[in-house]
Amino acid sequence: MDRWESQRRELWDVCAEMYRRGLVGAYSGNASLRLEGAGKEGLLLVTPTHRPYYRLKPEDLVVVNLEGEPAEDSLVPSSETALHLEIYRQRGDVAAVVHTHSVYASVAAVAGLEIPPIIDEMVISIGGSVRISDYAFPGTEELARAACRALGDRNAALLRHHGVVGVGPSIWEALEVCDLVERVAKIFVLAQSFGPGGANRLPPDIIDIEQQLFQMQRRASRGL
Repeated sequence: MDRWESQRRELWDVCAEMYRRGLVGAYSGNASLRLEGAGKEGLLLVTPTHRPYYRLKPEDLVVVNLEGEPAEDSLVPSSETALHLEIYRQRGDVAAVVHTHSVYASVAAVAGLEIPPIIDEMVISIGGSVRISDYAFPGTEELARAACRALGDRNAALLRHHGVVGVGPSIWEALEVCDLVERVAKIFVLAQSFGPGGANRLPPDIIDIEQQLFQMQRRASRGL
């Protein structure tokens, strides 16, 4: 029996779901989670590179250490493993990372537009606006650092000319963050079609209250 059988199944289920929802193409995007019981090893489970989701099997998922090196004989880990590793180093509260290439969020990323706080749910679940990173070449340490700067203490960020990264205390919550970003991005793009000011921000006092709720949830997830 595989030591990480349940975690493999969970990550595999999430990959199938993000493909079903159209958040990724067959070969695009990636996902990872911290492995329970890994202790000081700091092992992660990450999707492999160049394996289409419709052919992905739980045993294809790759266990890597904090240097991004496979911990066992397996497929090659995602080319964006550096992105995942840097987020885990910077954010001790994060247990899972999902990177998607959904259409409307990618439209905002290509246009270089931060998605402002326009609906209540995004502030409570993401922490405020979905900020956009500086451009960096895919798969590089530069991209990983740029993503972390844009992410800050929030649960999602846009990667310029690229896509979305979402994080959470579980892999399912990270997936739902990415799904929410896509829905909010669609609302934003359509509202902007009404002209300047079409996508109106929430009132500042409401944003402040909802950001406090977001921080309360973060503390609760860490048991503080």
